[in-house]
Amino acid sequence: MIEPMIRLNDGNQIPQLGLGVWRASDDEAAQAVEVALTSGYRHVDTAAIYRNEAGVGRGIAASGLPRAEFFLTTKVWNDDQGFDSTLGAFEASLGLLGTDYVDLYLIHWPSPQRGTYVETWKALMRLKEEGRAKSIGVSNFCPEHLERLQAETGMLPVLNQVELHPAFQQRALKAVHERMGILTQAWSPLGQGKLLEDPTVTAIAKAQGRSAAQVLIRWHLQSGHVVIPKSVTPERIRANGQVFDFELTEAEMAALDGLDRADGRIGPDPMTAAF
Repeated sequence: MIEPMIRLNDGNQIPQLGLGVWRASDDEAAQAVEVALTSGYRHVDTAAIYRNEAGVGRGIAASGLPRAEFFLTTKVWNDDQGFDSTLGAFEASLGLLGTDYVDLYLIHWPSPQRGTYVETWKALMRLKEEGRAKSIGVSNFCPEHLERLQAETGMLPVLNQVELHPAFQQRALKAVHERMGILTQAWSPLGQGKLLEDPTVTAIAKAQGRSAAQVLIRWHLQSGHVVIPKSVTPERIRANGQVFDFELTEAEMAALDGLDRADGRIGPDPMTAAF
């Protein structure tokens, strides 16, 4: 499995496909990460709030893969926002993961009602200066949050990880990302499974001789997103990685682009999420 690398705005590179472990238990995450890394994945995405960083660390160790050969992301949770508390949360995450650095550290949500995401971002900047977070970014940020970070700190995130799938394509936000040089990363890239039975998706899958999940992942790749499909099933993890030996046609891409809906959001709205 040879996957593309995308250059971030700080000069580092990120593998375009990764394994997500949201809602996986510690034991499930350990198995999933080991399967992913031994089958060719080189990118794992977790978060403190997933409560499975220790399992991710065990999976990494079991894979036997040298630390320098894979890309690891985790995130600070809302309760730990603030300069000093973020630094403490980062130390805890490193301990659970069994590593002395992460390739990418993210603010999980802007949580604007707290008013602390700028101070949190300054803590991430400190971690980057120290080399313990090679790159820093955000998740679920809206344009006004990104603009405030730039205005108050002078440093932009390397990427923004947001809900994104054919039914909710975030075109306006993606345009802001492009203008600011921020990479778009998609969580819930399969629409939490809701798109696997969509007639447009299944018709393309049949024509391509691929699974619906592979078609959706391929759409993300060809759209320029970093994508982190989640699975704890070994066969699905392996299949989700087998997406670099085919391409969707222009007509197929256009058909999937046409699935965008005004009411397509599945997860919380970052502007109103109260957690």
